[in-house]
Amino acid sequence: MSALICGSMAYDTIMVFHDKFKNHILSEKVHTLNVSFLVPVLRREYGGCAGNIAYNMKLLGEDPKIMATVGHDFEPYLQWLCQCGLSTEFIQILDDSYTAQAYITTDEDDNQITAFHPGAMNFSHRNSVPLDQEISIGIVAPDGKEGMQQHAKQFLEAGIPFIFDPGQGMPMFDGEELLQFLDMANWVTLNDYESELMQDRTGLSLEQIAERVDALIITLGGKGSNIYTGGQCLEIPAAKPGALLDPTGCGDAYRAGLLYGLLNDLDWGVTGRIASLLGAIKIEHNGTQNHVFNLDQFRNRYRENFGSSF
Repeated sequence: MSALICGSMAYDTIMVFHDKFKNHILSEKVHTLNVSFLVPVLRREYGGCAGNIAYNMKLLGEDPKIMATVGHDFEPYLQWLCQCGLSTEFIQILDDSYTAQAYITTDEDDNQITAFHPGAMNFSHRNSVPLDQEISIGIVAPDGKEGMQQHAKQFLEAGIPFIFDPGQGMPMFDGEELLQFLDMANWVTLNDYESELMQDRTGLSLEQIAERVDALIITLGGKGSNIYTGGQCLEIPAAKPGALLDPTGCGDAYRAGLLYGLLNDLDWGVTGRIASLLGAIKIEHNGTQNHVFNLDQFRNRYRENFGSSF
């Protein structure tokens, strides 16, 4: 059995600003904003939510399947996926589009400003959840709007439980549309900011959102995460990273941990800690798919961080 990862595949152009945005953005002048950030460090990386989640799951020994639409410039990324042993069966190449492109600038406080060109991602609705595969779980991660809505409905109709992860796609949906996702999904995962936006748009509190799904997971960066399930809130501690190099993709790594725990019937306390450790390992490395470990090494770090095994 495997997981189907529905979401974006993208090239990430990552730039590092050796200062803090807050020192250069004047709140009283934000309505006439015109700023330029000198970024002496620039890298081009493989990214996108689906690619990042799948990459981390593969490191844990799983065999996820990526479903995405990409452009005519995808060949280098395709070769990388094959090198990593990741399935490309459900990746559709569109000859008249570019692969999605993210341009990310990170400051010294790990704040990020991102410009995103969706490209082929806008046509994600051309893919359909396959019914002839041994798929036991899915995730609807940031993707084209129509595709996210379509894939959620297809998971529901197929009886495949899935995580709803709106992420950067949250602004595309109004309150009614978000409520429809909550009615279809089994689990919902958000970061702290997204959770505030979800509450504002739906008019529901976190506790009310949690009542509509099996679990609501809220990540809090370096403060850990909270998992609302069964009428309780589990506080998951943050794992300790060896270095703080690049936060890009940490959320995707965390979500890979959630999928791993759900696939392997682990309890939420263990699942949350696995997800937390994946995020910590990711932040120690530049880029979203440059960290490497085997499962034994991961288990050792889990024991070091949390004093137990899984």
